[in-house]
Amino acid sequence: MWIPTEHEKYGVVIASFRGTIPYGLSLEIGDTVQILEKCDGWYRGFALKNPNTKGIFPSSYVHLKNASVKNKGQFEMVIPTEDSVITEMTSTLRDWGTMWKQLYVRNEGDLFHRLWHIMNEILDLRRQVLVGHLTHDRMKDVKRHITARLDWGNEQLGLDLVPRKEYSMVDPEDISITELYRLMEHRHRKKDTPVQASSHHLFVQMKSLMCSNLGEELEVIFSLFDSKENRPISERFFLRLNRNGLPKAPDKPERHCSLFVDLGSSELRKDIYITVHIIRIGRMGAGEKKNACSVQYRRPFGCAVLSIADLLTGETKDDLILKVYMCNTESEWYQIHENIIKKLNARYNLTGSNAGLAVSLQLLHGDIEQIRREYSSVFSHGVSITRKLGFSNIIMPGEMRNDLYITIERGEFEKGGKNVARNVEVTMFIIDSSGQVLKEFISFGSGEPPASEYHSFVLYHNNSPRWSELLKLPIPVDKFRGAHIRFEFRHCSTKEKGEKKLFGFSFVPLMQEDGRTLPDGTHELIIHKCEENTNLQDTTRYLKLPFSKGILLGNNNQATKATKESFWITSFLCSTKLTQNGDMLDLLKWRTHPDKITGCLSKLKEIDGSEIVKFLQDTLDTLFGILDENSQKYGSKVFDSLVHIINLLQDSKFHHFKPVMDTYIESHFAGALAYRDLIKVLKWYMDRITEAERQEHIQEVLKAQEYIFKYIVQSRRLFSLATGGQNEEEFRCCIQELLMSVRFFLSQESKGSGALSQSQAVFLSSFPAVYSELLKLFDVREVANLVQDTLGSLPTIMHVDDSLQAVKLQCIGKTVESQLYTNPDSRYILLPVVLHHLHMHLQEQKDLIMCARILSNVFCLIKKNSSEKSVLEEIDVIVASLLDILLRTILEITSRPQSSGSAMRLQFQDVTGEFVACLLSLLRQMTDRHYQQLLDSFSTKEDLRDFLLQIFTVFRILIRPEMFPKDWTVMRLVANNVIITTVLYLSDALRKNFLNENFDYKIWDSYFYLAVIFINQLCLQLEMFTPSKKKKVLEKYGDMRVTMGCEIFSMWQNLGEHKLHFIPALIGPFLEVTLIPQADLRNVMIPIFHDMMDWEQRRSGNFKQVEAKLIDKLDSLMSEGKGDETYRELFNSILLKKIERETWRESGVSLIATVTRLMERLLDYRDCMKMGEVDGKKIGCTVSLLNFYKTELNKEEMYIRYIHKLYDLHLKAQNFTEAAYTLLLYDELLEWSDRPLREFLTYPMQTEWQRKEHLHLTIIQNFDRGKCWENGIILCRKIAEQYESYYDYRNLSKMRMMEASLYDKIMDQQRLEPEFFRVGFYGKKFPFFLRNKEFVCRGHDYERLEAFQQRMLNEFPHAIAMQHANQPDETIFQAEAQYLQIYAVTPIPESQEVLQREGVPDNIKSFYKVNHIWKFRYDRPFHKGTKDKENEFKSLWVERTSLYLVQSLPGISRWFEVEKREVVEMSPLENAIEVLENKNQQLKTLISQCQTRQMQNINPLTMCLNGVIDAAVNGGVSRYQEAFFVKEYILSHPEDGEKIARLRELMLEQAQILEFGLAVHEKFVPQDMRPLHKKLVDQFFVMKSSLGIQEFSACIQPSPVHFPNGSPRVCRNSAPASMSPDGTRVIPRRSPLSYPAVNRYSSSSLSSQASAEVSNITGQSESSDEVFNMQPSPSTSSLSSTHSASPNVTSSAPSSARASPLLSDKHKHSRENSCLSPRERPCSAIYPTPVEPSQRMLFNHIGDGALPRSDPNLSTPEKAVNPTPSSWSLDSGKEAKTMSDSGKLLSPPVPPRPTLTASPARHTTPVSPSPAGRSPLKGSVQSFTPSPVEYHSPGLISNSPVLSGSYSSGISSLSRCSTSETSGFENQVNEQPAPVSVPSYSGPEEPVRKESKTPPPYSVYERTLRRPVPLPHSLSIPVTSEPPALPPKPLAARSSHLENGTRRTEPGPRPRPLPRKVSQL
Repeated sequence: MWIPTEHEKYGVVIASFRGTIPYGLSLEIGDTVQILEKCDGWYRGFALKNPNTKGIFPSSYVHLKNASVKNKGQFEMVIPTEDSVITEMTSTLRDWGTMWKQLYVRNEGDLFHRLWHIMNEILDLRRQVLVGHLTHDRMKDVKRHITARLDWGNEQLGLDLVPRKEYSMVDPEDISITELYRLMEHRHRKKDTPVQASSHHLFVQMKSLMCSNLGEELEVIFSLFDSKENRPISERFFLRLNRNGLPKAPDKPERHCSLFVDLGSSELRKDIYITVHIIRIGRMGAGEKKNACSVQYRRPFGCAVLSIADLLTGETKDDLILKVYMCNTESEWYQIHENIIKKLNARYNLTGSNAGLAVSLQLLHGDIEQIRREYSSVFSHGVSITRKLGFSNIIMPGEMRNDLYITIERGEFEKGGKNVARNVEVTMFIIDSSGQVLKEFISFGSGEPPASEYHSFVLYHNNSPRWSELLKLPIPVDKFRGAHIRFEFRHCSTKEKGEKKLFGFSFVPLMQEDGRTLPDGTHELIIHKCEENTNLQDTTRYLKLPFSKGILLGNNNQATKATKESFWITSFLCSTKLTQNGDMLDLLKWRTHPDKITGCLSKLKEIDGSEIVKFLQDTLDTLFGILDENSQKYGSKVFDSLVHIINLLQDSKFHHFKPVMDTYIESHFAGALAYRDLIKVLKWYMDRITEAERQEHIQEVLKAQEYIFKYIVQSRRLFSLATGGQNEEEFRCCIQELLMSVRFFLSQESKGSGALSQSQAVFLSSFPAVYSELLKLFDVREVANLVQDTLGSLPTIMHVDDSLQAVKLQCIGKTVESQLYTNPDSRYILLPVVLHHLHMHLQEQKDLIMCARILSNVFCLIKKNSSEKSVLEEIDVIVASLLDILLRTILEITSRPQSSGSAMRLQFQDVTGEFVACLLSLLRQMTDRHYQQLLDSFSTKEDLRDFLLQIFTVFRILIRPEMFPKDWTVMRLVANNVIITTVLYLSDALRKNFLNENFDYKIWDSYFYLAVIFINQLCLQLEMFTPSKKKKVLEKYGDMRVTMGCEIFSMWQNLGEHKLHFIPALIGPFLEVTLIPQADLRNVMIPIFHDMMDWEQRRSGNFKQVEAKLIDKLDSLMSEGKGDETYRELFNSILLKKIERETWRESGVSLIATVTRLMERLLDYRDCMKMGEVDGKKIGCTVSLLNFYKTELNKEEMYIRYIHKLYDLHLKAQNFTEAAYTLLLYDELLEWSDRPLREFLTYPMQTEWQRKEHLHLTIIQNFDRGKCWENGIILCRKIAEQYESYYDYRNLSKMRMMEASLYDKIMDQQRLEPEFFRVGFYGKKFPFFLRNKEFVCRGHDYERLEAFQQRMLNEFPHAIAMQHANQPDETIFQAEAQYLQIYAVTPIPESQEVLQREGVPDNIKSFYKVNHIWKFRYDRPFHKGTKDKENEFKSLWVERTSLYLVQSLPGISRWFEVEKREVVEMSPLENAIEVLENKNQQLKTLISQCQTRQMQNINPLTMCLNGVIDAAVNGGVSRYQEAFFVKEYILSHPEDGEKIARLRELMLEQAQILEFGLAVHEKFVPQDMRPLHKKLVDQFFVMKSSLGIQEFSACIQPSPVHFPNGSPRVCRNSAPASMSPDGTRVIPRRSPLSYPAVNRYSSSSLSSQASAEVSNITGQSESSDEVFNMQPSPSTSSLSSTHSASPNVTSSAPSSARASPLLSDKHKHSRENSCLSPRERPCSAIYPTPVEPSQRMLFNHIGDGALPRSDPNLSTPEKAVNPTPSSWSLDSGKEAKTMSDSGKLLSPPVPPRPTLTASPARHTTPVSPSPAGRSPLKGSVQSFTPSPVEYHSPGLISNSPVLSGSYSSGISSLSRCSTSETSGFENQVNEQPAPVSVPSYSGPEEPVRKESKTPPPYSVYERTLRRPVPLPHSLSIPVTSEPPALPPKPLAARSSHLENGTRRTEPGPRPRPLPRKVSQL
């Protein structure tokens, strides 16, 4: 059975367990588990990372660890008992592990690798700790390394700073908050400001000397040289090199590596140099023959110098190459380094061998022990230590040195009877008192062992040589006395023997007879002559001789001839045992000369401090010996000397000797009676302080009082031990009297001079050090009372000397830090005086840093949870005395301006933190009783109110993010815990005292504001924490946000009717709280909004204020990233539930719905904005939100803000046209007035006129950049009118020039026509603004369907592309997924007027094809009834779907939602008519382009003619005859009579066009294509005969053909992808049902056409040749199309277009090639048909009612032919609609032309509308791409009534073959080829024409990015009557449009709201 575990509580998983058994717990290796129960080798428990999941696991999979258990039972907590550093390491490494992987994902490779190394290091160190074999010191060292690395990693990863004490983490609950603050601050400072090392060391490693011709051994001598003082500052580092220039002992690193130690910070400056002198060992002359001389000499070789400044950057200088120089004359050698430093180039040059010295240098910082630890490898391999000359900056006691430095300076020698100067070598020996040479005491430098003798280098032929060689003689003290140095001088011969001849010597004793050593300085020694064989072994013979010139002058009896030669040396002693000072020796030997005692004591002050500290113990013994000898006579002198020595130890240089004195007092001091004399003299000084004029000496005494008291106390203790405690009372009296003198002196105020106050300051600064001494003899309470009395005697006036006040406070601080204060008994006595002084200083706001430190120390001593009575009483005292002043101080220092420099700012920041920590400590210590006493202590409600306001304000300050550094989460959590505890206490006082009649708005508001910002703190948002951190916080503090939220709710409920005071002010703050993703908090806080609505309803009958505030705040808060989908649902559900029973339920539901919808959009907006790049989703979301603010919320300011956000998005995406339209929204809200506007967004304060002018110019600039110049022209005119009205001709001129430049750009620059795509977004995973909606999107330049599909899938990476074009069903709509349905659609321009006009260049027309488009269409072919396998066109119908948008494209977005869709079906006959019309139109266009030489070559026309004629010959058009001209069809379809006639007419017309085309072709065809032309002519006659045409009537005019619309440019196709036959929305590219294997019908023109159509539907064909190779395939999705749209949607008609290679090309190039509407169909303009006008009219009337109503928008009368010309103005309704808004722009202007009379031929000429065309750059070369169905005018629809048939396009309607699908066919019926002249039409037509001449005006929503393509000139033919008048300018035409235009019936007009004024925006 399962039994609870007793000891097995905690373990680590050592093998992964899958947990596949019932109740099994899945565990991974490394998891920590808490064990609850055990049973037969199994444990039950949970993993600490997921404590909610419990299960069982094998015990063998777990390694048990020791742990302690808290709260045994159900909620027990297990804490490992391992070392806290190990615990921290483990948890930290786990946290790092996750974040480390994220670094890799984020591509932060550098930190990734560094952290990896650190983690490995920590794991290695952890192993060392766990093994447990480390010594105590090594363990500390390892822990130090671990914590340093943990802190580094935490800092790099942005984790929290961990407070530590002695390397272990600290629990904030176990220490006071002030101590916690100090620990945090210490670690923070350590991290931010590394402590500057006071000690520095230079590491030098000699590598080699690189020289071309060495051949001799070398000596290299390094030293440091101070160029400022011209002296060396270090000993020498000496090493020997072999003949190859490498170190002689490479196996001994100490021989070629050295550490120059103990460099002070003052020595790290640029005038300190490393000097390197190189001496060669060899022949006298470098070029002498090898056998010339066997004796070797030391000779100068070269010198190198390097400034230490190069090393100060801190970088290691590896393998530096130093240039080696040589002096020009050897006599300059002694100062060559100085010459190089001073750059005296004339005195030195590079060595002849061009040598280079390779060295490695590194500057190390820190004390030598630290360096040994950190660079252990350097020391373990061996390194020589090179000291500074003399003592280091700090002399350490116990340091033993006795070094004599001798510098061989120079000599003056006689010639010695020779003509040339001598080559002098100096040899030096040390001789001891017995005359023996001392062995190995001459050191040339570190790196070489000491030698017994020294040989100087030799200067060639120089009688005044200067060597300047420094030697160190480390002679032991015992051998120093009686020893001397002897220098022997030899002449070195250069002859073959190379002998050295002794010619003189000098000597110098090391110690004088009186015991003093050789004094420091330069000594001129006498050179005594001698011979080579002179015996110098007997030292007694020459020691009696004088050795120095100074001695010689005093002894005149010596021979003067010896004075001609001299030798100079400099000596310098560095000894801790020997002295050169005679006064010091006299003092130490006072007993031998008792009469000199007074003088010796007086001279003590003049002796150098280093001499005194060397003999400190001897000196102190001497002083107290003299005092014992005669205290009466010498007491005062000894006291003064003692004071001098004590103060000497205050010097930083001798500071380390204080322990020496302490040891002396404890162990060696024996003056048992000294205390009487010391007290007596000290009191004597104290009594005279107030009278003395000069206080300097007294201040010296006061400085030394600490040690004087130490001597007094130790003396008294010795006396008590010796006498058994006699005279105790007498001693107490003496001390009391002494302190009474002190109190009297302290209580005096300084009058006049500040000398007295300075003395008081000196006393106070050293007085606290006396406490510990007094405690050795007195009781704690006695000492505390003495101290209290003494400190209490201080004057309390604050206006006295400020420096004294500061010292007084320091004294208080030291008192608090002293041992005396730690005792509770003494603390209670001292606390009042401490608090009194603190209170005074805080009140005056002086010495705040010191006050903060004292307070911190006070609170550090009061442990938390101390229930001792004394502690509670102390808290009482502190609360009463300091709480109020503490709050005021924090308010004061946080409200100070922070402009007084960064240092001051840091200072205030530090002091603020300390005061805050003190306040928090105090509040945490306060119990219920303390709070109750505090609240009861306020006598009036005003006082309580002021206190509460004050403390709430302070709490708000404490919550500020800048209060503590970013990574101090521990401190913040502690502070928040204290704050919430205090607030819970104080809220009770708020309820009791400030409700009902005592209600105080200000204090309640302050409370709520505090609570809100408390909850919103970043450090309390647990959702952002790692799981482990969140768990720790919840275990320790719980979720403090929920606690505070419940408190807010409780307090709100208590308010009652006073709630109205806080509505709507608190809506925003409370809303911010509810947006925090904490379910409990939301459940508590959201109901408050219901309460607010209820109270607002009671007050004003509605809750408009609540609604307005909610909406305003939601936008700003959600844009900050707050809120989520869960919140939206929760907000909706909670409030709806709350208002169910309210009387105002309906309006409440409305408000909640509005707010919820706003949240939907804001959440979508925020999610979209997180994306990196600007995409359609971002823009669409912004548009949705912008429209919501405008239409539903009517929030103008927000509306305008989002206009500008959308504008910025468009600019970033380079959607310049859309950006212009967007900014136009704001422009329309402004008027041309002088009303002042306030500063808003980026706009300055200005008038409305100025802002509107600025907007106009910006919009024009964007239209220009978007190549939408026509729109820019209109704005130019508007602003020009304003300039003209103000007579601002300068700007008017500029504007007119700008307008002109835009016209030029229209004509000169190329514009690309974009494609349009229909996109359906299905599924619930899409944002609300897209969900289950369909849009039409304007593509980018050159973007085809595949590219667009890929872009959409990139924007929605989780979306699934639908593989069919059918309308989705409900399951797709409700699916928890994203489905995209995409295919291309054809734009239908609204206005045809410009496109129908003759002679208008294509550059101009191209704009109207793809701008201001509301309507789009796509076609789907299908078979109805039985399919005829012989001729499928009999049953081939086309389903045409029209899409109407909510706004026209282009506009403020690249895509708009589809508002309405219409579906109509086109019969096979209508389809055939449309195909033929399109093909005829294309032929006309190509012919006219060829005629006017717009074609660069004739190939397109050739291909088109070939395609049509070849197909016709092989049966193409005959298929139509078989299908529709047979008797059976005519009888079964009597209503199609007119259409059949129309088809026949088109076939005849095609033959006429072909004939004329062949004539033109013959004229331009090149020679090599003549055979093809002949073949075409032959085939044409075959075609005519097959059609039954023998000869045309004589209508063929020899003049050039006139094509009414000009010749539109050839554009790429832009047809939609083909759709499946059974779908209503999406049409598959190919259907086996619709299209048989079309390439099989090569014999038939019919099937030829079909094949072209199929290529259009499939989107596969890039040229018409491909049509013949296509195989039919099953229906495929629009998403999988190869090209962005099917090149041509083919017609079912067997037109002669079948085999035309140009058919597909034409569609491939432009949407302009889409199926022509019936009214655009070409009439017989080139060759008038033989039918008479009367017959034509008859046909018209017959067909009136027979047309199928293909357009659901048209009523029956509209679809019938209207005999009056008014039926032509089909689009005037739309024009009127779009112009209804006076604020909108008009369509771009058309240049005026002379008005001509109308020509019937022109009236009846059909114009082919064009959807947006593609750039000719895509796909095949343009010259080969024209299609036989090309049309005349790309993009506009003619209003001609002569066109017959419904506006359907058969198969070809699927493609861009149907050139234009605007409402071009909406009003049309029974059109026929027009007669050449119909006079009856010309009259009434004119006014109608004039109406529709102006293109429709565009609104803000109707703009597009266009890029121009050069357009050819249109052709012209003679006309029989005048052409119609050109349309007037848009402004002029506007009224006529409004009056006469008929509105488009469907979709209904989209009126835009009239612009409203936005106040001051």
